Amino acid sequence: MADKKATTANETTDISKPQVTGWRKFLLDFGPLLVFFLAFRAGDVFVATGAFMIAIVAAAIYSKIKLGHVSAMHKFTFVVVMVLGGLTLYLQDETFVKMKLTIVNSFFALAILIGLLRGQLYIKMIMEMAFELPDSAWRVLSRNYAIFFAAMAIVNELIWRTQTTEFWVNFKTFGYMAINFLFILGHMPMLMKHMPEETPDEPTEENTDRN
Repeated sequence: MADKKATTANETTDISKPQVTGWRKFLLDFGPLLVFFLAFRAGDVFVATGAFMIAIVAAAIYSKIKLGHVSAMHKFTFVVVMVLGGLTLYLQDETFVKMKLTIVNSFFALAILIGLLRGQLYIKMIMEMAFELPDSAWRVLSRNYAIFFAAMAIVNELIWRTQTTEFWVNFKTFGYMAINFLFILGHMPMLMKHMPEETPDEPTEENTDRN
């Protein structure tokens, strides 16, 4: 009983935190990827890795200043980028930075699956500010996200191991964004189906008296 109360309290705390939306969220999520791409075009994968690390730090600072916190997903991504990016630059081996998407997506897939097994809907905790859905819909969305992240980890492994670095950079920047967009777009019918309908305002006593 105490565990359930603690879980509910944690979910409420996470949901009540300020959330970034619109173009600011796009920049926080995908801005560092665009920096990586531009730096790669201007230099090489090692220049791009350094620029990517700086962009990730900048995104974390912006989130902390504007929102007062850094999300758990961004914290984990930050740590992975710093570790693998540092190894890439120190050892001059691009393998590490190429494995970043694999590790991050695998972790997200595993975390969501474990959450489902424990009856915890982590996707709901992250996205409830944007959508009001029944738990049954959140479970479907969580399952699909787990499959999506696992698939993206596999795709990244196949691409960086079989294609050129330039091809992988293009996939990491534009392919990854496009697939994310299509995944979200594909779920819009389900999200809209469960969105609460707007009800007309009930007449007040004052309006009734006037009539």
